[in-house]
Amino acid sequence: MEKGILPPELCDNKECKDLKLFDDKELLEIWRNNRKGIQWKDGENILKGAVDNILKKGDKLIVLDYKTRGFPLKEDTAEHYQDQLDIYNFLLRKNNFKTEDYAYLLFYHPKEVDEGGNIIFNTDLVKMKIDVKNAEKIWKKALETLEGEMPKPSEECEFCKWVELCK
Repeated sequence: MEKGILPPELCDNKECKDLKLFDDKELLEIWRNNRKGIQWKDGENILKGAVDNILKKGDKLIVLDYKTRGFPLKEDTAEHYQDQLDIYNFLLRKNNFKTEDYAYLLFYHPKEVDEGGNIIFNTDLVKMKIDVKNAEKIWKKALETLEGEMPKPSEECEFCKWVELCK
């Protein structure tokens, strides 16, 4: 960031040609912090999330999230992170930042181990369309669940089993 250049994994990617790293170091440090993160207060409730990195294109921000895996991507791998990316963009917009209608996932997975024991990684950059309305639906459903009746425990639910063990 201080050098004003993108990481090597992004430099050679045509998709990232006009992008820059978000350069507000202090703010990014807060947004990356799991205890603070990007926050939005909705009445008495607070929604927050901690991002890995932020890119800029003009006056718009783009979420860049890093993922490490032990094996190459499957066809549906990126889909599992849709809600996370939607919520990050929802939070940025609620904090009066403009965001693009997409975000990036940068996956790292081992390619080989060299003679010195160093792991060489492959990287896959995946562009994901963003849907902040999805994030808003998730938030509203979470509030309904919190404010509603406690559901009956289910035999198949791992969380219900855990709650029972804690009693």
